[in-house]
Amino acid sequence: MDRAVYVLDANVFIEAARRYYAFDIAPKFWDILLQHSSNGVIESIDRVKKELERGKGKEGEEDELARWANVNFSRAFCSTDEECVIESYRRVMSWVQNRP
Repeated sequence: MDRAVYVLDANVFIEAARRYYAFDIAPKFWDILLQHSSNGVIESIDRVKKELERGKGKEGEEDELARWANVNFSRAFCSTDEECVIESYRRVMSWVQNRP
């Protein structure tokens, strides 16, 4: 049986960092994300990484979330440019369009 892999969207990271799981309040949350990404349980996509990189802190420097994503979570961002990803997206969109 294949093991489930959960794909996290930008909102998971952004809301966590800005609200209840800020880096200084809940560092264990971020440690667990890294643990699960290294075990292959969670991942994200390159487009989410780009969105996180747009985050700016004071004086326009990279914010803490963008820095964490680049330094710690970088390997867990998968490319969406691969043909298998594009084909899977086509199948999902076709399925959605053919539903009432």
